[in-house]
Amino acid sequence: MVAENVAFGIIAAAMAVGAIGVVRTQNIVHAALFLVVVLAGGAAQYILLGAEFVAWVQVLVYIGAVIVLFLFGIMLTHAPMHPTEKMDNNLRAWALLPSLLIAVVLGGLLIDAFGNDKIHLDAPTPNAAITNSIFRVYLIPFEVVGVLLLAALIGAVVLARKD
Repeated sequence: MVAENVAFGIIAAAMAVGAIGVVRTQNIVHAALFLVVVLAGGAAQYILLGAEFVAWVQVLVYIGAVIVLFLFGIMLTHAPMHPTEKMDNNLRAWALLPSLLIAVVLGGLLIDAFGNDKIHLDAPTPNAAITNSIFRVYLIPFEVVGVLLLAALIGAVVLARKD
């Protein structure tokens, strides 16, 4: 159990560094690559929880598809790789207020929903239960996300056209 906690801490630290890199870098391609670190860390956390199927779905869908879609969008829209203007402003204090509000609301919702529940990590979740949830219970949201990604790709192509 100690090794799992150490692995969790290392992965969580790498994810935190990647998340800070996403919002701090000036290069948009570097931001997408920092996002890969965050998403890969999420997949590693799923492996620590014994949900290998969800980890591979995370890798295939988010890293394999979404990041590639981001990079296509960056390339097709001719986003500047080295922006001449600073991508920062003086609104950090104002951004902190809604961020704290969202953190408090989400924390309250999680405590309300799972406050007294115990997570049993004795055995991994069977893949059949996960696939049943994805392809039966949550089929409509799964398909909506697919259509949304397709619409984003088409929108990037339309924006990149030079007619």
